[in-house]
Amino acid sequence: LLLLVLLGMIDFGFLFQRYEVVTNAAREGARVAVLPGYGLPQVQARVQNYLTAAGLTATAPPATMTIGTQTLPGGLVLSTATVNVQYPSQFAFIGPIAAMMGGTGWGTITLQANSTMRIESGSLRVPCRNCGIKQRTPNTQTRRSHLHKRAAKGW
Repeated sequence: LLLLVLLGMIDFGFLFQRYEVVTNAAREGARVAVLPGYGLPQVQARVQNYLTAAGLTATAPPATMTIGTQTLPGGLVLSTATVNVQYPSQFAFIGPIAAMMGGTGWGTITLQANSTMRIESGSLRVPCRNCGIKQRTPNTQTRRSHLHKRAAKGW
């Protein structure tokens, strides 16, 4: 019984390690997806390279990418990219032991992770609160420089 508990803890440790790799692969894919000029083939290649470099070599379905929008509380709408990664993970000890005892369902589990990031592009333009001129980003430094230019021109 103690040996079974120990093997279960080892299997869970391997499962957790694989889940962390899948989560990081989704993040890496999302980082590529939000860059200008990159698409699904580059995202899938980056995810697969990350999984392979981490030692996860089982055949996994290709990563998927979804482009969407997210509205912030202030009304600002951001374009986002979501990357979904799935990986089949096999139990090394619990699955075979359960099968010897007539159990099923402990062989393989599919690990899944999603990562969503804001798309980095020049298309995001926010209107100035004072004059309505669209600015590239809504940060304070850009707003100050825009207002400074406005004051210098005598608007």
